[in-house]
Amino acid sequence: MNLESPESSEEAFTHKVEFELNGSPQRHCVPTSATVLDLLRNSCSKQGVRASCERSVCGACTVLVDDLPVAACSTFAFDVDGARVETVEGLAAQDGTLSAQQQAFRECGGFQCGFCTSGMLMLTTGLLRQNPQPDRDLIREWISSNTCRCTGYEMILESVERAAELASAKQQDQDFE
Repeated sequence: MNLESPESSEEAFTHKVEFELNGSPQRHCVPTSATVLDLLRNSCSKQGVRASCERSVCGACTVLVDDLPVAACSTFAFDVDGARVETVEGLAAQDGTLSAQQQAFRECGGFQCGFCTSGMLMLTTGLLRQNPQPDRDLIREWISSNTCRCTGYEMILESVERAAELASAKQQDQDFE
């Protein structure tokens, strides 16, 4: 009985992953055990994806995969093969203009130490894509998966509400053009 694999042992424990990251095509070979967090931070140099609890509890590593928020620390890298992945680095326009979400967090002080902010921004982005005019209860539900130890959440709630206003105004301007 031949137990030898036709693949080399190194190939047997890696996956080729192709996906879109913030609008740019990506190709990487990753270990089977690699998470999206590992892939984004180590292979794609996206340091805005925070490594914190690494157990899907704090939300600091939240990214969008096909418009839905996921915990990058507990999602295998091979799961994003063929997907569209967005990180906080992809929110601003190429000319540096802040997104509605970033502008709102800046205006309303929705951050203090900033550690949870990238995850909060990605949750806000996902929420506003699903529901452009969320009420406060829905906002609370969405941000409940992200732990902030500094703000007490009131400024974050105000930031998400302001982001919805800014995004709506931007959409109206685009529709008017």
